[in-house]
Amino acid sequence: MKKTIQSLFALSAFGAAALFAQAQPAPKILVVDMAKLYDSHYKTEEQNNKLRGDEQKAQEELDRLNKEGNSLVEKYKELAEQANNPAKTPEAKSAAAAEAQRMMGDIQRKQTEVQTFQQNTRNSLQQRIKNFRDLMIEEISKIAVDVAKRKGATLLIDKSGPTLIGVSNIIYSDSGYDVTDEVLKEINKDRPVSVAAPVTPAAAAPAAASSSDSPKITLPGVKKP
Repeated sequence: MKKTIQSLFALSAFGAAALFAQAQPAPKILVVDMAKLYDSHYKTEEQNNKLRGDEQKAQEELDRLNKEGNSLVEKYKELAEQANNPAKTPEAKSAAAAEAQRMMGDIQRKQTEVQTFQQNTRNSLQQRIKNFRDLMIEEISKIAVDVAKRKGATLLIDKSGPTLIGVSNIIYSDSGYDVTDEVLKEINKDRPVSVAAPVTPAAAAPAAASSSDSPKITLPGVKKP
């Protein structure tokens, strides 16, 4: 009798589980390309235009600082030549040497000023890019989720990011399950008329802050007096 009751309970539990499983909707998985949505957002283009303008201003300031520094170097060279010119009087050579020594300090301070400006500019632009990207990903994700829910999705997967071994997270997906273009229409429906279609964004590293691309103050190959 006891075994019969246990069997009935087991059968009832199995039946309930089967009914519950039948009640659950079939999973519906959609995919989206978050990188494409970010690059194609009109706000990204607006931000890129602002960054390019600020990079240009920073580059102009960097060129000005380097021009001042190189002017100091030329004056230093002249003073160094005077300090080592045998035709000059000892007094004149001594005065030139003292002035050259002072000029050397000015050059070193200008080098520090240039380096500090480059570093501060680089950090500022990179932080602005990060802050903007974080806000945009949050905004785009919300819209993508809203679209996916309207289409009855139970799971939305980003196909843009690579895995740890460098391949796409999605090896294959039916284009019919890709809602990227639909989300793109949604996020750009309020695009201002003045904003042009998005272009490929510039490299993350700010050009104005790149020490390898910028002119440098270099000390001439002369002996210090």
